Amino acid sequence: MRLKFIRPMEPELFDVPPAGDDWSHEIKFDGYRTQVVKDEDGIRCFTKNGFDWTARYRYLAEEAAAIDAESFILEGEAIIINDAGLSDFHAMQAVIGLRRPSPDIYLVAFDLLFINGHDLRDMPVEDPREILHEMIPAGGHIQSSEAMPGTGDAIYHLVDKAGLEGMVSKLKGSPYRKRQNERLAKDQVF
Repeated sequence: MRLKFIRPMEPELFDVPPAGDDWSHEIKFDGYRTQVVKDEDGIRCFTKNGFDWTARYRYLAEEAAAIDAESFILEGEAIIINDAGLSDFHAMQAVIGLRRPSPDIYLVAFDLLFINGHDLRDMPVEDPREILHEMIPAGGHIQSSEAMPGTGDAIYHLVDKAGLEGMVSKLKGSPYRKRQNERLAKDQVF
């Protein structure tokens, strides 16, 4: 079965992080939104607008091909890490501008939309995240994003102090298709 690119959901920008225990929070990395598709035709890597960048992400594509699943669609952020250990958008732009693959690109995967013939977009956010964590081998250039423990305010404070781009909050129990409740809190807003 040939899988097709799925237009990604995008978080809505808010001034403040959401309050309450109904939300999970993760780091917003500063890079390029990327969707990786594996099916009978192999691996394809797409930008958030559906452009095929498999050649530019050759090293990620090779690593994704080794993931133990017949087929999948996962989403993440392709990033370059700077000397301080932070995602560096300008470095990522420079590498992408060269239009050739770089072994320095990482992918932080945060959503699993499809696996082995099963569409996961109607499942609560926690379920595909758990499957994603289990399917991605440790120590490679493809890593899974972790939900951070704590309240939105506390996590935002840590994100701000660390100089990160922001945080993404997802309403627990919400499916991908209906994630209008996904929120992005960025330090530029505060």
